[in-house]
Amino acid sequence: MPDQEKPYRLYRGGRVKGRVPLERRLGQPDQAGKGGPSGAGDRRRRWLPRRFRWKLALALALPTLLLLVVLWGVGSYLALSKSVGDANDRVPPSVKHLLTHQNGLLSSTATTILVLGTDGGEPGRPGSRHSDSIMLVRTDPGKHRIAYLSIPRDLRVEIPGHGTDKINAAFQFGGPTLALQTVKQLTGLDVNHVAFVDFAKFKELVDAIGGIEVDVPKPILSNRFDCPYSTSARCNAWPGWRFAKGKQHMNGQRALVYSRVRENKLDPSETDFARSRRQQQVVQAAGAKLTGFWTALRMPFLGGKVVKPLATDLSAWQLLQLGWAYFRAGSSNALHCRLGGEPQTIGGQAVIVGSEDNPAAIAMFIGRSAPLPPPQGLPYAPGCIVGGSG
Repeated sequence: MPDQEKPYRLYRGGRVKGRVPLERRLGQPDQAGKGGPSGAGDRRRRWLPRRFRWKLALALALPTLLLLVVLWGVGSYLALSKSVGDANDRVPPSVKHLLTHQNGLLSSTATTILVLGTDGGEPGRPGSRHSDSIMLVRTDPGKHRIAYLSIPRDLRVEIPGHGTDKINAAFQFGGPTLALQTVKQLTGLDVNHVAFVDFAKFKELVDAIGGIEVDVPKPILSNRFDCPYSTSARCNAWPGWRFAKGKQHMNGQRALVYSRVRENKLDPSETDFARSRRQQQVVQAAGAKLTGFWTALRMPFLGGKVVKPLATDLSAWQLLQLGWAYFRAGSSNALHCRLGGEPQTIGGQAVIVGSEDNPAAIAMFIGRSAPLPPPQGLPYAPGCIVGGSG
């Protein structure tokens, strides 16, 4: 064989057994990873066993994810807190003075909130407007329940300093302060917090959270109001708002109209109590959506829109606790109550004279007695229903 480099290596023990190694190109690493420039890269890749690499990646990813969640939560709270501060400023000091202070968290202490729906203008300010909806909302953390008590706006009551009149006249006479006094006198309950909702802006809240889901119990063809058309000819030919029976998605406009329907042409037997039930449905659906996961994710961008229709004394932290109470309670355990009476005409006005059973309905509302539904065949009677819409 010519005198040249042999295609094998020589060791003290002779030639290595196995395949004869071929001549490598310059720079190609050998099996030990030492024969070329890439040997160092192989050593860097193999410094940690492969089975431990995913654990290292997970250990680095979890703190990063936790930090992002914390930053998002802080941003959400700050966005909500600024808007809630504006809503707090819209509550008159005279109203705050009438509220009953409570110790403990809303998420663990029974709390009563007066919700007044006004028909426009700056919420929480007196004027010629009236309260379109009057409702008490009570959290019951011990039973994981949210209870609603609707007060008919035509209920004839004693208004402090103004004699006997419809309860919604209290807002006209003395604004939210007199309305709160009247409700406390009627029910005998302490009120811990208030929320005045401007219905003219309520639809913006519903649109901001992506609409709500409402289960309509029966088909509705409403009286004609808030015509959606721009010409009088089309409005005159328009029969009214229609709602099919069953669960459906509603945007802000539809939700507002649904809560305002006063007459159902498909069921002339409906009373104003049916309207109160619809309002309870809308409030409950909005509360459920506000406490949902996706709404929480979008809160840094929604804070101002969510609170814009409100005037409330609740702080941002208390609203978060209220949201947790809604989340834990769910809708199937909700308690829907109403006060009632006998419809009469007094002084040319259609009013409801309060029933002697109203105190019993209030006792059901606060959990002192078992809920009983209104008697069959008495559309204006008081009572409570669990789970349904009242």
